[in-house]
Amino acid sequence: MAGEISPVRADHSPDSTEDGPEAVGALLHGDPPGQSREHHHHGTGTAWDRARERAHSAATQCPPVRLPLAEALGECLVRPLTALSAMPAFDTAAMDGFAVCGLEADHWTVVGRVLAGATDQVTALEPGQAVEIATGAPVPPGTSAVLPYERVWWMETDRVSVAGGARHALAPGQHIRRTGEECEPGDLLLPAQAELTAVALGLAAAAGHDDVEVAGRPSVRALVTGDELITSGLPGRGRIRDATGPQLPGLVAWAGGRLTALRYVPDDLDGLVGEFDRASEELLIVCGSSSVGPVDHLQTALRRLGAEPLVTSVNCRPGHPQSLHRLPDGRLIAGLPGNPLATLVGFLTLVVPAIGGSRGLPLPPLGRARNDGIASHPRMTRLVPVSILDGRAVPLQHGGSAMLRSAAQADAFAVLPPGPQPPADVSLLALPAANSPGPW
Repeated sequence: MAGEISPVRADHSPDSTEDGPEAVGALLHGDPPGQSREHHHHGTGTAWDRARERAHSAATQCPPVRLPLAEALGECLVRPLTALSAMPAFDTAAMDGFAVCGLEADHWTVVGRVLAGATDQVTALEPGQAVEIATGAPVPPGTSAVLPYERVWWMETDRVSVAGGARHALAPGQHIRRTGEECEPGDLLLPAQAELTAVALGLAAAAGHDDVEVAGRPSVRALVTGDELITSGLPGRGRIRDATGPQLPGLVAWAGGRLTALRYVPDDLDGLVGEFDRASEELLIVCGSSSVGPVDHLQTALRRLGAEPLVTSVNCRPGHPQSLHRLPDGRLIAGLPGNPLATLVGFLTLVVPAIGGSRGLPLPPLGRARNDGIASHPRMTRLVPVSILDGRAVPLQHGGSAMLRSAAQADAFAVLPPGPQPPADVSLLALPAANSPGPW
């Protein structure tokens, strides 16, 4: 993927691709060029890393749920998974062949057959005896080893032999899986917060579990605002094809939430308040209406609802006008910018940590890579879509706040703290990928 993307070289300026929408806003609001209302707030607000921490700690943890194994793929364990039985539960053959008693002779008398699934008590073997046995079948008491078919020299109806004597072909206990060889009852198999992969579900089943207790997923309602948006076809003059709504189902699922509603809301204060009044979800996301424009009603609506501000803006680019509030009943409202890339940054900054906190999961970790020519901003944290090439974070073209082209092809966001000089290494914020189960 990275080899197909045009990288931006070291002269990539932190202002080169992100000022277009703000310059337009400056003209609309009568501000001097370069001094839009959003610019007045640049360098202020909650630090980016602190905003993530607040969102994570503000969430109320969902009660755990118990799911059958068939429905638990991708879920996270609430408590450690321990074995309910020994694995294997009995001494079992690891190969198809003959269970033999005694390793001094070179032949044995075959006295029976034991197949996988046999539940009858198996008669103990005497020295010089053998039973034909299938992989997974219980070995009879007295078995010294299992002689695989491939090692048999010759066999008759009631006799089997090995070339050179068994002591040259077999070691005591060879090809026998002993009771509890993998684990004993009560042994720890997976720690709490472990993700249940397909293999982990197989392990849980083998250890005797029919269901598992996993972290609950918070319900999420998403509101996309803007009279200018259309959801199909080509946009005419004054209209914009919505690029935020199509992202949200996948983003919410990747983050671990349950999207129960996705609604488009006009730029109307009473309509926005009404949406809040009707919502019962644990987390509400509002995309757009988050800044200080004439139709940005979110902050007014939140004040009308008596919401407690937790984060009023984040000192980052893109995505500065994002916010997090708590309603009187404890539910959270995340306000995200309307520009698609800024929406994505806000989602990763506030929504992902809030969902993780509600599931009892830690704050998602950040990766690390060498900085390949990404400039820092003197006052604000920068988040830049990058490709990772040989451990280097290479910035991509088309990274403006209204653009998704770079993020759609990126491996991660590089996170650069504010400062006069770019750091030698950058943090990496995970992006959803086709083979990525989640940000943890």
